[in-house]
Amino acid sequence: MVYFPEKTRLIWVFFYDSAAMKLIIQIPCHNEALVLPETVAALPRSLPGFEKIEILVVDDGSQDGTAEAARQAGVEHIVRLPGHLGLAAAFSAGLDASVKMGADVIVNTDADNQYQGEDILHLVEPILAGRAQVVVGDRGVATLAAFSPFKRRLQRLGSWVVGKVSGMHIPDATSGFRALSREAALRTLVLSDYSYTLETLIQAGARHLAVEYVKIRTNPETRPSRLMRSIPHYLANSSTTIVRAYTMYRPLRVFSILGSLLLAGGLALGIRFLYFWVLGQGTGHVQSVILAAVLFIVGFQVLLIGLVADLIGFNRKILEELLYRMRLMESKTNQNENSTDPRT
Repeated sequence: MVYFPEKTRLIWVFFYDSAAMKLIIQIPCHNEALVLPETVAALPRSLPGFEKIEILVVDDGSQDGTAEAARQAGVEHIVRLPGHLGLAAAFSAGLDASVKMGADVIVNTDADNQYQGEDILHLVEPILAGRAQVVVGDRGVATLAAFSPFKRRLQRLGSWVVGKVSGMHIPDATSGFRALSREAALRTLVLSDYSYTLETLIQAGARHLAVEYVKIRTNPETRPSRLMRSIPHYLANSSTTIVRAYTMYRPLRVFSILGSLLLAGGLALGIRFLYFWVLGQGTGHVQSVILAAVLFIVGFQVLLIGLVADLIGFNRKILEELLYRMRLMESKTNQNENSTDPRT
């Protein structure tokens, strides 16, 4: 394992033993018994650079026999969640299980057969070459025929916002077709209850993970998106996820901007009062002084909150590093147990 500096960050390059590498393709599912066999059948069973390819289905509280359909389709691993916890929880559970099963690379795909399984070859190539730790499939949302013109504009706007927030060029922020190296999976922590797509990209940018996009193809739509129940619902949840994730990793910047705006408002009102006071009309504008004082006090308090949040952020980084090391130790323990198990 070698690292080298690029500007102000470190890029980690992993040299894999391709003869012994393992790929796990994970599929989060909720009531997908009808379409899941078609999705599984389209997935590759052999790829250059991998000795083993296994499929993992995460059953997110399905009520239609999704787990049984997965078994009949030849899926090697099935993780059943205790209830319908949501896509983000299913994605996280899949990553944890895949790492414990010794995956060197993890590919996430949707159960509705939206993505073409043949394109997994293109997803894993940048990781095998050591260029990226996270690879996301670019559906070409600007020209995707399955999306309405309004939805295409909305997707482009969302990708632009996430790109600005994460500090990366992001052509397709909501694509769930992505590959992660083992290292990236160990460092991924999803806190949102809604979806993982936006948060993990912002997180990758904050942690300086090497992210690459590759062009992929899509199949005809089999059902409407369950995440986008309505435009207002989607915008509210996506905006909340972006703001929360950005504030978590850039608290001082966020609170400094808010505090500066409040201080600027207080300064403007103070100057306004001085102007009228010089003209001898200050008596009728005392309310400006009161409001200016309130804005100064609140603005200063917001700046202090930003400083405290920034200090808490350093503690969060320490906790994340400890969590990473615990996950790494746990995965190595599981691998050692599997290697000594005569049944494997």
